[in-house]
Amino acid sequence: MSLATRPATSQVAVVGAGWAGVAAAVDLCAAGHRVTVFEMAQHLGGRARSLHEGRSEHPLDNGQHILIGAYTECLALMQRLGVDLDAALLRLPLRLRYPRHEGLRLPPGPPLLSFARAVLAYKAWPLAVRLRLLLEATVWLGRGFRCAPELSVAQLCAGLPEVVKHELLDPLCVAALNTPAQRASAQVFLRVLHDALFSGRGSADLLLPRQGLSALMAAPAQQWLHAQGANIHTGARVSAIERAGRGWRLQVQGSALAEDARFDQIVLACSSTQAAQLCAELAPAWAQTARALRFEPIITVYLLAPGSRLPAPMVALAESANAPAQFAFDLGQLGHAPGLFAFVISGATAWVDLGLAETGAMTLEQARHEFVWASEPQVHRVLAEKRATFACTPGLQRPGAKVAEGLWAAGDYIEGPYPATLEGAVRAGRAAAKACITASR
Repeated sequence: MSLATRPATSQVAVVGAGWAGVAAAVDLCAAGHRVTVFEMAQHLGGRARSLHEGRSEHPLDNGQHILIGAYTECLALMQRLGVDLDAALLRLPLRLRYPRHEGLRLPPGPPLLSFARAVLAYKAWPLAVRLRLLLEATVWLGRGFRCAPELSVAQLCAGLPEVVKHELLDPLCVAALNTPAQRASAQVFLRVLHDALFSGRGSADLLLPRQGLSALMAAPAQQWLHAQGANIHTGARVSAIERAGRGWRLQVQGSALAEDARFDQIVLACSSTQAAQLCAELAPAWAQTARALRFEPIITVYLLAPGSRLPAPMVALAESANAPAQFAFDLGQLGHAPGLFAFVISGATAWVDLGLAETGAMTLEQARHEFVWASEPQVHRVLAEKRATFACTPGLQRPGAKVAEGLWAAGDYIEGPYPATLEGAVRAGRAAAKACITASR
């Protein structure tokens, strides 16, 4: 490529080093831009990282994250960073295994045929129930998996048998959107169903991490970015952004960055709350939309029971007023923590209000009731991400990627078809990087 045709490069600051910020930084570096990353935590990874507290012989993640085969951008990013996907992820067909019975399980094959075969083969449901689900799925397919934006998932599925909602749709909804079906957006849920169940072979496969989340993305990303010449500042909080001619100046706490350091463009890959604070005067309308987002927590209860084993690496659970968790993960079967189990409570607002100690105790009783243990399980740790995701409600207005000229936002909350997922974050990061690259030409 000659100098005349080489794309112009610029100084770009990426504020935040979660999956969105890493995705943006990687694409910007690959395009030849000079990238500086600011992360207020001591480690990369954002809300999908391993804890670095040295308190346990079993390194813990800040939550149990899974990927699916449809997460094409996440998988491509990991491969670009040199991650061996086969070694890092256990790929399994979609399977809702319950403690005492096998749930719906998709066989290999073309998506539509696979789904139909799975439903028809699930003899735990009467034939009339199976046919009713297939009919409703056919209606969704005929409508292009679109519906009125004001519909909730509960309203969308109101005509379906209760057993279908209880054993299939409600667990998928809370797992994908982290919002209970009564309050979750049907439009977003249908998009997730389409991409997961009907977009291609293997799209619905579960990809369960065999390693801690930091080893999955944060650590290889930091090595890759350093090798590309990116400057990474951890423990550095951006406290203000201001115009500096045609570019930008940052005020940074906890960084040795010179006070007069300027950037041509900025990617805000921090939380929506922090982004709204930084942009309150620069872009009031954008900040107001970001500030209006509400959040849903996720609680992870880690139980320790040496020598024990669950019926599958991931087991679905029936949530109730006395049973908080919807899913349990056997980390020993995933190869990185024998005897350690993660019980996940999504859409956990009521349980956060109850208190983590009480929630942990109730989850322990749920686990004792549902499974047979080789040793007495004990609560090892209870972790809460109180702002794990935005509440994905019907008709939700989400802020756009462009904040101002040369100022872009990236994060799983940015306007788009996906809920707050790793895939949504990576896509938003890549979109912001593309906007920066285009603007610099």
